[in-house]
Amino acid sequence: MTSFRHPGTVLTDHTFLVPLDHARPDGEQIEVFAREVVAAGKAGRADRLPWLVFLQGGPGFAAQRPVGRESWLDRALDDYRVLLVDQRGTGRSSRITARSLAGLGPGRAQAEYLALFRADAIVLDAELIRRELAGGEPWSVLGQSFGGFCAVTYLSFAPHGMREALITGGLPGLDTRADDVYRITYRRVAAKNAAHYSRYPEDESRARAIARYLAEHAVRLPGGAPLTVEGFQAIGGMLGSGTGSHELHYLLENPFDGDGGLSDAFLWDVARRVSFAAAPLYAVLHEACYAQGAATGWAAQRVRAEFPEFGAAAALAGDAPLYFTGEMVYPWMVDLDPALRPLREAADLLAAREDWPALYDPARLAACEVPAAAAVYYDDMYVPVELSARTAARIRGLRPWVTSEYEHDGLRVSGGKVLGRLIAMNRGEV
Repeated sequence: MTSFRHPGTVLTDHTFLVPLDHARPDGEQIEVFAREVVAAGKAGRADRLPWLVFLQGGPGFAAQRPVGRESWLDRALDDYRVLLVDQRGTGRSSRITARSLAGLGPGRAQAEYLALFRADAIVLDAELIRRELAGGEPWSVLGQSFGGFCAVTYLSFAPHGMREALITGGLPGLDTRADDVYRITYRRVAAKNAAHYSRYPEDESRARAIARYLAEHAVRLPGGAPLTVEGFQAIGGMLGSGTGSHELHYLLENPFDGDGGLSDAFLWDVARRVSFAAAPLYAVLHEACYAQGAATGWAAQRVRAEFPEFGAAAALAGDAPLYFTGEMVYPWMVDLDPALRPLREAADLLAAREDWPALYDPARLAACEVPAAAAVYYDDMYVPVELSARTAARIRGLRPWVTSEYEHDGLRVSGGKVLGRLIAMNRGEV
């Protein structure tokens, strides 16, 4: 273990060995990394503090790298010692890249490997870590977004390991298909687009001008990937955050150089928003987050055809605004992104896979005795409030807080207010 200090905190690094496939505990092992964070003033008595394990959003993103008592950590460290887990395949936890997967062989072997990196495996990793780190005592679980999906899986399959559950923007539909999710989220993304253009009317012509330029010129991003009109539309994921509309406006306000071409600054900004180089797992396993007993079949691409407002032809003709898409992943993204291109066969096999195991146990959730509180964001662009409210009603003892005060990033931007309210709800103080 390695420990070091930041202003107001003491951090300790932990590494654990877990089975790649929990159905084969004596088989191949992988590493899972986690960072313990304790308030500096409590470091000498940390062993008396309850654990709070944080499950990051994603899939495919490592836990945050905090400096001091930033964001929600400030509130958490008042009561807990916090464990920030790099979920398997991310960060320092046997990180997956196209290069690392190439050593496994052809696409089928890669797909079989990747299928072992969903929420069910993440929960089983957490249980092994809990037994080693917490001496078998139950701990508190905080799940943000996809981390909330993992928390519901945890409540389904290992509730004995949980002292309480705290969920922010992450109550999934228990038995909804990817198609069902996208039929709701496309409508929500369309509403976000309309609200953005109402707030910044001049952005409509700016976005259209960029799209026309891309339709008429072969443009490449700094990393070499082609930037198409559809690729430009894919930057709309930012509209789901509290400041996203304003960020989009600043991106659109000055995209061209004096010679009429798209500026390097604009292209670098777009590149960091559309590349999956930092999180290839997100691209190949995103739809698999919703898969239980059926194939997803590139659902976002299929369902998009039901929403013609996301087509570009009318916008290019000047008859309609150009609508940006959300966090949807499309097969053409795999072809265009150099970080994903080697994974195309594996991605197609995962999209066609039908034998996905269940991620949730509705019967066990209905009998759950673990205290649970969830922040459900009314305007959430990624996790539909309709599905979250339905799930909240199916988990015994879970108390939802439905709010329009925050967007999907409420945990991060609220300065501890969201987490503080959920803690108070579990304690019966609210």
